[in-house]
Amino acid sequence: MKNRRLLEHDAPKPHMDGVDEAGSCDVYDLTLEQKLGDAVGKLLIDWGPGAKAWIQRADQQSKRIKELRTEFKEPDFPGFLNFIESLSRLDKLPKGWIAVLQFSRGIYLLTCPRTKEQYVGSATGEGGFWRRWQDYIQTGHGGDVALKSRDPSDYQVSILEIAGTASTMDDIIKMEGRWKSKLQSREMGLNRN
Repeated sequence: MKNRRLLEHDAPKPHMDGVDEAGSCDVYDLTLEQKLGDAVGKLLIDWGPGAKAWIQRADQQSKRIKELRTEFKEPDFPGFLNFIESLSRLDKLPKGWIAVLQFSRGIYLLTCPRTKEQYVGSATGEGGFWRRWQDYIQTGHGGDVALKSRDPSDYQVSILEIAGTASTMDDIIKMEGRWKSKLQSREMGLNRN
C-alpha cells in the first residue's frame, strides 16, 4: 500500500449504496504482495469484527485462515438480472464473467450515482456488452450525445434484457426503444433519441 491521497472526484462507494464525495476520504494504491501471489483466489481469511475497515495492519493483529483451497475458484457469474457493476471496476471482473458478457447482446442501463440520471443503451455488435462498455471506458461517453456534455462520472452499469441468439439488430433496437419508454429516459434521463 502506498500513495495515500484524498479522493479527487465523486465516486460510487465500493461496498454500499451512495457516493463518496471528492475530498471526503483517503485513497490508497494497493499492490499485490508477490510472496502470496500463488494464494490469490485460494486463501479465505476471517476478518472478524474489523471486516468493514478498508485498512487493516497485519503486523498489529492476527487473522484466522478459514480455508486454503488447492485450486483457484472464480466466483460464479451472478446472472444477467443480478449483474450490477461500476464501469471503473469492469477490468477487475473474473475472466469467466467477461466471456459471458462478450457473447451476450441486449439492453443495458447506465446510471450516474452523483446526478441520479439514467441512460438506456444497447449492445448489438460483436463483443456484446463487454465491447460496448469498453467504449465508455475508453472515451468517457461511448459516442452518446448527452454523455459527451457530462463529467465522466463513474457510471454504474446493469443489464435490463438479453437478446436471443436469433435477434437481429433491428430487434434489439426495438427492445431498446421499449425500455427507453418504460423508464422515460428520453424525458427524464440522458437519452436523446
